[in-house]
Amino acid sequence: MEPIIKTFPETKFIGMNSVISYSNYRIGELWGNFMPRRNEIQNTIGTELFNIQINPDNFDFNPQTEFVKWAVVPVTDINSIPDGMQSLLVKEGLYVVFNHVGDAVKARETFGYIFGVWLPSSEYQLDNRPHFEILGKKYKNNSPDSEEEIWIPIKRKA
Repeated sequence: MEPIIKTFPETKFIGMNSVISYSNYRIGELWGNFMPRRNEIQNTIGTELFNIQINPDNFDFNPQTEFVKWAVVPVTDINSIPDGMQSLLVKEGLYVVFNHVGDAVKARETFGYIFGVWLPSSEYQLDNRPHFEILGKKYKNNSPDSEEEIWIPIKRKA
């Protein structure tokens, strides 16, 4: 699993969000509410979906620590936001990108490798910016041959 270091450009999104934790991971509920309404969003860019996570300062991966999860699509502008949805701006920043193949169980292994092996042995450290997955054409919800990109915010170690 060879990562690529990329700069993600400043991007506007529209979608829905929910405050959740790993011990109360209601991601299916969030996406279940968003997907039937995603076509209400105007000025979308491409067909990819973004699963964005915004952690609080000093996030510790404690199962009870709450964070904000977003189900969104990128847009050219945020002038027209459907009722019940919100806008999100992700600023430009440096990311390490991993291509994940597999279902949700395998995703735990991928994240374990990223945070337990790759990041500690790299010249980078975690940055406190949004984390996200890009769900493109090869994404097949919970299928063993599903593919998605995992984007982790990084900065050079001091």
